[in-house]
Amino acid sequence: MAKDFITGRKTQFGNKRSHALNSSRRTWKPNLQKVRILVDGKPKRVWVSARALKSGKVTRV
Repeated sequence: MAKDFITGRKTQFGNKRSHALNSSRRTWKPNLQKVRILVDGKPKRVWVSARALKSGKVTRV
């Protein structure tokens, strides 16, 4: 589910590093919102990142 319909942004993985440089795996998830947008001229409810909404890449219906 965690994938942006517009930009394709999805969960990223990496290491959490402590002060002693111990490492453990962690994830960063995009801030996804379920919104209605026009897709091929028809309204569709899709997951879009808040970043794409703020930048104006998407217009809501």
